Amino acid sequence: MSYVRLLASLAIAIAFMDGAVFAQATTNVPASAATDSQPEADDQAWSFSAAAYTYFVPDDREYVQPTFTADHDWLHLEARYNYESFDTGSAWVGYNLSGGDPVAWELTPMIGGVFGDTTGVAPAYKGSLSWSKLELYSEGEYLFDTGSTSDSFFYNWSELTLAPAEWFRFGLVTQRTRVYKAERDIQRGVLAGFSFERVSLTGYVLNPDEDKPTVVLAVALTYRDTLTLAQAQQLGRRIASLAVTLAER
Repeated sequence: MSYVRLLASLAIAIAFMDGAVFAQATTNVPASAATDSQPEADDQAWSFSAAAYTYFVPDDREYVQPTFTADHDWLHLEARYNYESFDTGSAWVGYNLSGGDPVAWELTPMIGGVFGDTTGVAPAYKGSLSWSKLELYSEGEYLFDTGSTSDSFFYNWSELTLAPAEWFRFGLVTQRTRVYKAERDIQRGVLAGFSFERVSLTGYVLNPDEDKPTVVLAVALTYRDTLTLAQAQQLGRRIASLAVTLAER
């Protein structure tokens, strides 16, 4: 089976799976809560995010790395492009876990398929630890490159931030990537971010001690909504169609 067909099958399976999960979440409601519309609405809520990271790499190609996510209860869906290498996409499914007080933690183990100029399978994670105004965030994946096993690689992006105000944060960032060539295996730098309602803007400077540092500008939009079963299934089909279109390019 080609990678295009494999991706299409995965995307379609996810599309119908999220509808099934949604149906289960809306029917398994305790009788005592059946008349309470607010808990039911919370159970049906989806969270969406779209982010675009624009890389300004000195003496190399400038590019945009978009990421799209959808979360419903424990279910996490994600799509990336230009993350593992240029002209390469990836589709992910994960399980959301969280807890802790006063130190809150979140962890999402994931599995994904990578297609395009680079092909493979990748186990991955996203997680965070937060206390008061401090937060440690990290995401990573190990790509098993099916085209060339010697090109298998561990990717990582981590941030340690302090938020003195709800709308502002600053801190440190590290990155390990093979999308572009860098002299350092682990790049490090600083960040500053601003947010307003659903929109956030963050600037990163990687390797600021070099003559020509790498600059990254990120714009992110988050959205939360309550969907009916039919809307959830329609959304899943659209995600599947988009994934297949990207895979065929």
